[in-house]
Amino acid sequence: MLKRAMMAGLNAGGVNVLDLEVASTPLTRFLVKTPRAVGGITIRLAHNDPRRVSIRFFDTSGIDMSEDVQRKVERLYQREDYRRVLPEEIGDISFPIHALEEYTEALRGIVDPEAIHARTFKLVIDYGYGPTSYAMPNVLANLQADVLGVNPYASTAGRLASDPKAAAERVSALVRTSGAHVGALLDPDGERLTIVDDEGEVLSDTEALLVFIELVREHLLGDRIVLPVNTTSRAVEIAARSRLTVVHTKISAPVLMTASTERGVGFAADGRGGFILPGFLPAFDAAAALVKLLDLLARTDRSLSEVRRSLPAVSMAQESVSTPWETKGTVMRTLVETADAPLELVDGVKALYPDGRWVLALPDPDAPVTQVWAEAATVAEAKSLAKEWAKRIRRVVR
Repeated sequence: MLKRAMMAGLNAGGVNVLDLEVASTPLTRFLVKTPRAVGGITIRLAHNDPRRVSIRFFDTSGIDMSEDVQRKVERLYQREDYRRVLPEEIGDISFPIHALEEYTEALRGIVDPEAIHARTFKLVIDYGYGPTSYAMPNVLANLQADVLGVNPYASTAGRLASDPKAAAERVSALVRTSGAHVGALLDPDGERLTIVDDEGEVLSDTEALLVFIELVREHLLGDRIVLPVNTTSRAVEIAARSRLTVVHTKISAPVLMTASTERGVGFAADGRGGFILPGFLPAFDAAAALVKLLDLLARTDRSLSEVRRSLPAVSMAQESVSTPWETKGTVMRTLVETADAPLELVDGVKALYPDGRWVLALPDPDAPVTQVWAEAATVAEAKSLAKEWAKRIRRVVR
């Protein structure tokens, strides 16, 4: 209903619309990159609240609009400053042909099919009741993978009733009983990927990130990896083994995506299941990440569990501190003035201690809260550091 209303509104403003009907977010982005479109819109249920709808706008590169541009759009909307056109200038609605085929063909182009054929991968994939299930079967069939698909169709009701934790446990059990090499859960939008190794171990988002960096570092098309500023330092250590540089960005999807388009960047990730292969699409794409994972495993001839066990231990902690909107600026200034270690001010206030510990304090953009992340040699030390900075913030708030 909302989609039809928006298309009608765009037509009324003289804009022609390409209707992809039911499509994953990456497919929408992919089509926006082609000469057929100059921008894109996707309308979906919010992940954390099915009573809310998320409307996202993409620029000509298929990247989320920056926060500044989003604010401009909101101001224009509130002022009702719309484009008015004559009747003969009203836009049309059309349905692009072969969009899905172009996307799947491009997916096959980012891997070495022969290497994957030789491994004869067996997979368990939970499509999360999302439209990625329309694209992946053809791609994986061409790669000669043996696939057990779970929830392989788009269903809003199924999505609303789904429990991510239970879904991960189900895929884990199926991997163990079927002897699969890899298990995967794709979110309904097709952007985020949860990985299960061949032993049925569900990888945390941090483990999945480090697995990718460990596998991709010897095959990277570029010399830089882009990650948010709150990512574990172990990522920097792994990248350094192949003389790769990690560039930190703000904890913002549009900023991360934009940074991934810069010269020399071969991989980017947000540390929350979102992976970017800039040569394919400068945005999160779970399907692309999954087929690339198979490609990297085939090239290295290692099992996923072997790679997981080779990872360094990560000891991080997080705290949330209630912070009234009007005191957020004061909190950040006070933390800068009272810092007891060198600072990195990419996003929020990040203190880098000589012994390798770090702590980051960042105002939440959507709630009256300040988030605190910390990393140290042990979980206990990380928790202690995070709590110490949380106390500093509470002293300012009071």
